[in-house]
Amino acid sequence: MRLFGPLVDRATYRRWVYFILGGALSVPYVLFAAIVVPSLLPLVVTVGRGVVIAMITVVLVVIASSFLPAVRVLEGTAVRELLDDPVPGVTFGPAGSWPVRLRSSAMFLLHVATGCVVSLVSLLVPVAFGFSVAAPFTGRIALSTEDPITVPKGWASAWIPAAFLLGLVALAYVVRIAGAVLTRCARSLLGISAAERIAQLEKRTEQLAERNRLARELHDSVGHALSVVTIQAGAARRTLRSDPEFTEQALTAIEESARAALDDLDHVLGLLREEASSRAPQAGLTELSALVEATRLAGAEVTAEVLGEPSSVPPVVSREAYRILQECLTNALRHAGKVPVTVLVDAGAELLRLRVANPLGAAAPSRDGGGRGLRGMTERVEVLGGTITAGRADGCWKVEVAVPWGKRR
Repeated sequence: MRLFGPLVDRATYRRWVYFILGGALSVPYVLFAAIVVPSLLPLVVTVGRGVVIAMITVVLVVIASSFLPAVRVLEGTAVRELLDDPVPGVTFGPAGSWPVRLRSSAMFLLHVATGCVVSLVSLLVPVAFGFSVAAPFTGRIALSTEDPITVPKGWASAWIPAAFLLGLVALAYVVRIAGAVLTRCARSLLGISAAERIAQLEKRTEQLAERNRLARELHDSVGHALSVVTIQAGAARRTLRSDPEFTEQALTAIEESARAALDDLDHVLGLLREEASSRAPQAGLTELSALVEATRLAGAEVTAEVLGEPSSVPPVVSREAYRILQECLTNALRHAGKVPVTVLVDAGAELLRLRVANPLGAAAPSRDGGGRGLRGMTERVEVLGGTITAGRADGCWKVEVAVPWGKRR
């Protein structure tokens, strides 16, 4: 079965179609050389010299036309569909550099030249086999009407059609082998170069970094809002009849938190869609008071101390610091409940320090390993070149962050 495998394998016939396509592409070039070369070079009297000049002309015209972007697209499509896609991930379009153009030109030249030969043989062998079938009965092979080839009648010439049939079978193996060779050539000539692969990896890294950043944005902003909404909704349900004033405050906090979450969600979706909303200014340390007030409305006792001038902190540092404080307050509500929380923001001349502390709640032991929030804060701090520590200390859960900026950055 392995011996006759190429005869029944569909890949063999796809490669055959690939070569026939190359033969079809070679026809205009051959006609051009056959018509133009003799008319432009009437002094060429010897057949041998004319054939050499015609072949050189064909090669030059093929190379020249292969630089067209449409030819590269055509060749790439043929390689992908008929040679089992030896270069996955490659985009066949206008070439960005001369090395890519030259490699594509070489592949197209190989395709046309090999396709011309294989197509010619594929045309002649079946025709010759058809004429040879009648040879044992007629005693001649009428390849032409003027001078047929005479052969013995009967079994003495029975080997002739058998030989042509064997040649037809051998042609399938030749196509199989030639297709494998051109597949390897396509992998070498059309494959992604080291520079292109590095560029793709850099682009992929940027995309992953952007995805992680958007995930942090959603986790910190929407997560904080949902934590406030959950706590306030539960409180409003319990005090709906007994304390209408507190219920109104709780519903107000829910409304404000939901509105802030919608704004943040619109910002993130704008980044994903590359819309104008993605350029809207985001919350920074100057909006810390609103964040603290929203957390107080959720039932937590928050004491905030701000030193220095937070407005002087660079916007990128200010935004990341705000998200870190937002995540810390969210974790305090989620894991410790309505406990006193102290917040310190020290915007020094060269260093921004953040500290958030709250008493441990009943669910605090589960925080040893850290979750997505702690990982997100760590990623934010590392991007800014700062340091972060988080853990238990003196019966409290403390998070301390130091981010250099100004002259130290």
